[in-house]
Amino acid sequence: MEPGAGDGAPHYRENNGYRLPADMSPASAEDAQKEAGRIEPVLKQLWEAKSWGPENVRAALLKLGYQEERTGPKGERLGGTLIVREMPSRFVTDHYVRPEGAQVGLRVHDDACVTAFIQKTNYQVTTNGPYPEHGCIEPPAGH
Repeated sequence: MEPGAGDGAPHYRENNGYRLPADMSPASAEDAQKEAGRIEPVLKQLWEAKSWGPENVRAALLKLGYQEERTGPKGERLGGTLIVREMPSRFVTDHYVRPEGAQVGLRVHDDACVTAFIQKTNYQVTTNGPYPEHGCIEPPAGH
């Protein structure tokens, strides 16, 4: 079996490389954990208030001093570190649905992110390296 092969499927890492985050340096991982510690209580408070929409999450996190990430026409980063967007849609039975809630990506360093989500059932805050081509938010499943 291929090392790090998830469910044991052949070529797992090769087929899912775009969904595997980059490594963080120890110093960057420590900084990311500090930022996760700032974000987690905000998401907890929003979740308890049943306020998990992207607009509310964005407004609350901007109050912590983060700035929204800006990109240029070719996807180049122009500043800011925070992305807040709707939860991704998923296929249920015979159609796609978009759950209520928000995804959060905070770029702490070039090699370190805080990734979070908040939805009706729960919320979670984690740290990870960036994903190839997708930055701090995990890309959707492919083929």
